[in-house]
Amino acid sequence: MRSEVVTKREIVAALDEARRRTLGLLAPIPDAAQRGQVSELMSPLCWDLAHIGHYEELWLVRELAGAAPTDTGYDDVYDAFKHPRRDRPTLDILDASGARAFDAAVRARALAVLDTLELTAFDLDGGDPLLAGGFVYGMVVQHEHQHDETLLATLQLMEDFAHPAADGPNGDGACTPDPIIQLTGDVLIADVLIPAGQYTLGTDTDPWAYDNERPAHVVELDAYRIDTTAVTNADYGRFVDAGGYDDPAHWTEAGWAWRTGAGLAAPQHWSRDPDGAWVRRRFGRSEPVPPTEPVQHVCWYEADAYARWSGARLPTEGEWEVAAQGTPLAGADLWRDQPRRFAPSPVDAPDAVVSTHGVRGMLGGVWEWTASDFLAHPGFRSFPYREYSEVFFGPEYKVLRGGSWATHPAAVRTTFRNWDFPIRRQIFSGFRCAREA
Repeated sequence: MRSEVVTKREIVAALDEARRRTLGLLAPIPDAAQRGQVSELMSPLCWDLAHIGHYEELWLVRELAGAAPTDTGYDDVYDAFKHPRRDRPTLDILDASGARAFDAAVRARALAVLDTLELTAFDLDGGDPLLAGGFVYGMVVQHEHQHDETLLATLQLMEDFAHPAADGPNGDGACTPDPIIQLTGDVLIADVLIPAGQYTLGTDTDPWAYDNERPAHVVELDAYRIDTTAVTNADYGRFVDAGGYDDPAHWTEAGWAWRTGAGLAAPQHWSRDPDGAWVRRRFGRSEPVPPTEPVQHVCWYEADAYARWSGARLPTEGEWEVAAQGTPLAGADLWRDQPRRFAPSPVDAPDAVVSTHGVRGMLGGVWEWTASDFLAHPGFRSFPYREYSEVFFGPEYKVLRGGSWATHPAAVRTTFRNWDFPIRRQIFSGFRCAREA
């Protein structure tokens, strides 16, 4: 928990780390390619880069110091709510070079403002809530890291570019093939019993937590069982090979309509090689689907269909959070694995993080779909702006938990709530199953 006064040195280091990560991810990509759009689901890379700077200017320069904007037109161009992603290439956006220069200028102004401020300890009900515990700086740091994950999702969609940082242990980006477990073989998943009782969800104590994680509140849960690991590629491959995509009995009505309309038959980026084996495309490279990694790039409808096929269900987000409590905040797989590889660790990795209840890999592997709609916690208060959470509350969005291998440790915690439409697959999303006790 970040309950002490956050020092200016720590803030500068966190801001610097986020920027080095952003620029490092984009450095191998030609500037011209950063101006194009890979998919209507994603912004041009240079739009994200300049949006990061604009957000920082809004909160660390203009809000804290009342300073003038760099360009009033940016309030329109880089407002994520005014223009859907598919339309952003038509806007008068900065190119990659211009975005880098803009971000650097904003950072210099933000650090100058920081020098003039007095930071205070976190106090939920007192003082300046933006500065208490360094909240506004934590918000900006997390925002940049979240956009870095968006950049990675965009890079994964680039079919003609192999990102050099995605190289794996073999030096060519490929996973080491498993010589024993084939994709179609059995991977046994154990589960644990979570007893019925009262449990506390959410937080009142983490000063960098977002408004939708607050306040802490008590819920009553019936006993349930939850898988000790995420569903693996081998598990999911059995569903695919058993005709799971062809049987409407496993799908909700909306899910079946989406699956048939899109004509899909496997997770995104999966295909058959000439011998009929499953392969996947990962950051511009083709490789065998690793059997013991968590399945990725499946939407909520696919996760729900698999759970029904297997005789289980998706956990509610309350069940997920209780099962995850006590998981060490050891960072995402990208930061644990050596050498680092742009993929989740196998579920049987010896250093997998384990919760108090004995559930493995709940933080930093894949985002895990839950059964829950994205709704406010009881007693929710919007802060510091409605557009972060409140405008998304409703049944249109499903909640994901846990963070992925691409999520920075600053945004990996058991209370963190992500959300998306149930059809989204470009995110690094997977799931685990639950069942009645």
